[in-house]
Amino acid sequence: QVQLVESGGGLVQAGGSLRLSCAASGRTFSNYDMAWFRQAPGKEREFVAAIRWIGSLTNYADSVKGRFIISRENGKNTVSLQMNSLKPEDTAVYYCAAKVVIVTDYNYWGQGTQVTVSS
Repeated sequence: QVQLVESGGGLVQAGGSLRLSCAASGRTFSNYDMAWFRQAPGKEREFVAAIRWIGSLTNYADSVKGRFIISRENGKNTVSLQMNSLKPEDTAVYYCAAKVVIVTDYNYWGQGTQVTVSS
């Protein structure tokens, strides 16, 4: 079992930056692939970014590529999402997710943190 707790959300103006953090506990963090998803009001949850357990392999949704950076520190059991050049359409609840390397779907989720970008 893995417990995930997000922090760092808030209100920011368009063009600004925010850094989200996710603290993990419960199991060996380095054995898990980590990701960020988001859900805007009235929309389905969507993938934002992921980082493999190795740490050097990342991938991003096209909508955030070049603006967001995902990183992890296995020694601190944390994964972060640096969000730059924020747009109003980035407004959503952001969720941290984890999965064991050998499975396909993310099956551990945090409670979410709200990010609001004003125009």
